[in-house]
Amino acid sequence: MVIFDNAVSATDSLSAAHLQRFARRAQKLAEVQGEVDILIAGNARLRDLNRRFRRKNKPTDVLSFPRPSGGAIAISAQIARENAARFGHALVDELKILVLHGMLHLAGYNHESDDGRMARVESRLRSQLKLPASLIHRTHSGGKSARPKPTTAAKASTNRHKPAFAKRKTIARHRSPQ
Repeated sequence: MVIFDNAVSATDSLSAAHLQRFARRAQKLAEVQGEVDILIAGNARLRDLNRRFRRKNKPTDVLSFPRPSGGAIAISAQIARENAARFGHALVDELKILVLHGMLHLAGYNHESDDGRMARVESRLRSQLKLPASLIHRTHSGGKSARPKPTTAAKASTNRHKPAFAKRKTIARHRSPQ
């Protein structure tokens, strides 16, 4: 289920149904079993979740909350909008990149400790899904591209509390905005 927080509105080109169809495809490709809820919210909501689950008092672009079956993903619409403009692609494509990245975390991948395994899988799936550069690729390009340096990753942490939109205990995994 895709939920647009009150602070964020869906548009004709960016509908919950469109993102839900994409999320189901990404979930299947990432081999994530169970139900996955996706929250598209503002920076204030992501800051709150990041502070509560990771003790980081700043918004982030994507947080993943794995559950024994499925999980939840929270995405900052504001950061997605900024990154779409920065990297020259549509907001809907940036949201799809974040959904895919979150799905891979739900599948158990961790780019902080897997020696590039998640990056390889994300690159392959990104190509299959016809998406622009992945988050990991953008992070590790180290400014070698003509585009501005993207966001950097931070370590995942565990917490025994759950976000309001998730149903079970969670482990938050995320990407930092800058």
